[in-house]
Amino acid sequence: MERRSGIKVMAQLVGLVKPLVHVMAAAIFLGVTGYLCAIFLTILAGNGLIHVILQKGLAVETKSGLWELSIPVLAGCMAVLAVFRGILHYGEQACNHFIAFKLLAIIRHRVFAALRKLTPAKLEGRDKGNLISILTSDIELLEVFYAHTISPIVIAVLTSLIMVFYIGTYHAMAGILAAAAYITVGLALPLWNGKRGGRLGMKFRNEFGDLNSFVLDSLRGLEETIQYGQGQQRSCEMEARSRELGKLQSRLSGMEGTLRAVTDLTILFFSFAMLFLMVFLYQHGMVGFDGAVVGTIAMMGSFGPTVALSSLSNNLNQTLASGERVLSVLEESPQVEEVSNRAELIFDGAQCRHVSFSYGEEKILDQVSLEFPRGSILGIHGKSGSGKSTLLKLLMRFWDPQAGQVAISGRDVKEINTSNLRDMEGYVTQETYLFHDSIAFNIGLGKPGASREEIVEAAQKASIHQWIQSLPMGYDTPVGELGDTLSGGERQRIGVARAFLHDAPFLLLDEPTSNLDSLNEGIILKSLREACAEKTVVLVSHRESTMNIANVVYRMENGRNS
Repeated sequence: MERRSGIKVMAQLVGLVKPLVHVMAAAIFLGVTGYLCAIFLTILAGNGLIHVILQKGLAVETKSGLWELSIPVLAGCMAVLAVFRGILHYGEQACNHFIAFKLLAIIRHRVFAALRKLTPAKLEGRDKGNLISILTSDIELLEVFYAHTISPIVIAVLTSLIMVFYIGTYHAMAGILAAAAYITVGLALPLWNGKRGGRLGMKFRNEFGDLNSFVLDSLRGLEETIQYGQGQQRSCEMEARSRELGKLQSRLSGMEGTLRAVTDLTILFFSFAMLFLMVFLYQHGMVGFDGAVVGTIAMMGSFGPTVALSSLSNNLNQTLASGERVLSVLEESPQVEEVSNRAELIFDGAQCRHVSFSYGEEKILDQVSLEFPRGSILGIHGKSGSGKSTLLKLLMRFWDPQAGQVAISGRDVKEINTSNLRDMEGYVTQETYLFHDSIAFNIGLGKPGASREEIVEAAQKASIHQWIQSLPMGYDTPVGELGDTLSGGERQRIGVARAFLHDAPFLLLDEPTSNLDSLNEGIILKSLREACAEKTVVLVSHRESTMNIANVVYRMENGRNS
């Protein structure tokens, strides 16, 4: 995918601020006023020095005449400006961080919603560590952009314009030199630094995500790593990846140091340029002594906003790389679009008519036609890779077929409301995913808000109630991360109980007994026959014994049915 320019990424990120634009305006006002307080603090100090050196009064012209400023009054004014500078800076930062943390919550919610829409077709085989990195560290880095980038840019522009006008009142040439200085420090140098470090920042974020994936895999496969003596190899690879990431970080830090040095030299150059210009203008009678001194001091003391802007580009490369990764997720279109605003449908059988499907170039299903009449148990038997599981995913509309039609109650699933389709179908996958919570919570996922009585009833149908009761904490027993405290068969039976609780009229079971011994398989099959008397059940398995309860058995081989 073609990369966006930094300006385009920033523009899209700024667009997300619209709901909080009034808070941003307050932050900008406070920031500009605060910087002006700091700048005119030095200007007043310069005027005080002139007052002492020349031993002449410092006067301010008013409507009623000249108002003489004494040193104590001048010191009092400087103290007021210093206090206001602190208060205004605090207010600016409070507004910016309010915007940042509010927007981070909104963006995190939107990214998660986008990932939900992309599932499962677009996320199948996707690097989970990179996704975690986007949801956590990438979004977290955007705090730098929202709290320390948007308003500082506007503050720097407005403050610089005010100072160009102020310095220009002494002489136009001084104003032009000040404008050149602000443009160089606040615009040219950040653009130069961003251009040379943009790709490096993106590479760092991508490799950081890859390292997250590697660590996640290593933690999940820790037992296998120890069992087969691969600990040293994994450790060495992790160290090598960390070292490479450290090298990228060092290069980015080197660019940061270079920018600071160049920025300081540029400020020094323009400061001396202003000094020499003012001396030249004073010698030729174009400005007075006080104008020469105050103009130079004003220039030297007004680089704060532009230096802050220049410093942003140090971390902006990574921030914009993170922003691009987040925006890419938000803008990615799902392979299967959700359907809404259609008439609700009542389940009355399902059909597959001449269905063909491929994963890329690999043909999985070829002209498959099946009937799933209401109130029957149908078995689909075949070897691994024959397309059995893919057929169930098409019925769930995780993917759309490239040819043919998948229909429920005579209507193409593409024309059925997605929520309606999910209500009509219950799906038990080969690997039941369990959340790090209690058994009751994991069964209760099948029906939001289900009572404990309903959960117990579903467990009884799945023939696991007695086993759960034998546990020390019963239904409140935690299952551990990914259900690692349970056996494969126990996890599978919790998945079946979850499907029973969902109580859908169309039940799709993908290898529901693959992790069970013959005795427990018989118990589950007996439960299915008794609990699903009025349901349509599609039972996928490579076991012949599992097919014993099916009214009709379809054989799958090389993507075709027989």
